[in-house]
Amino acid sequence: MDRRKALKNMGMALGYTIATPTLLGIVQSCKNETVLEWTPEFFTKDQGAVLTKLVDIILPKTDTPSASETQVNIFIDRFADQVMEKEQQDFLKMSMDRFIEKALKDAGKEKAGDLSPEELEPVLAAALKVTKEDEVTNNLAVKQYNEAIAEGKEALLDDGIARFAFANNLRGMTIWGYKTSEYVGEKVLAYLPIPGEYIACADTEELTGGKAWSL
Repeated sequence: MDRRKALKNMGMALGYTIATPTLLGIVQSCKNETVLEWTPEFFTKDQGAVLTKLVDIILPKTDTPSASETQVNIFIDRFADQVMEKEQQDFLKMSMDRFIEKALKDAGKEKAGDLSPEELEPVLAAALKVTKEDEVTNNLAVKQYNEAIAEGKEALLDDGIARFAFANNLRGMTIWGYKTSEYVGEKVLAYLPIPGEYIACADTEELTGGKAWSL
């Protein structure tokens, strides 16, 4: 997989819009904490262990660092804790629990922290293996579920759809967090620490070699 080529053309249209100072503050706080010392703020310790393994399944180490090596797991935890609305937090916890329950059942284990990448990967792959039609149907079901919850109504969501929602959201946040990391921002994307001349209309290939600008 040529991740460098994929990332340089990838946009930020993942459905998450927050103020730049908030995002930069989260990124800065992640830089000061190593993975080995990390204690999750939003997730439990076992959920944090699962999260770390999952982000590395999504973006493993190749010619660039893995997701956890750029502290994407910490970023997601901080983002969930500091930025997400309570309804989003509740949905993330619920969908992650459904995902972990499936992984534990398939692996014959009781503790989430004991799940290995080899046991998590097939659950992630199955959750993301949907047709375009199924994706539309799943997203509509998630929308209706969240609307019902917001109105204080009783709502049910199919386990498979919940796992899809978790896996799909996690994939988006992982890629987003990876692009936001210092390493990718400076080494993979087009990086200009102090912008100089403003060129309103020019070819991307000519200006950055086809790379997206680092934020």
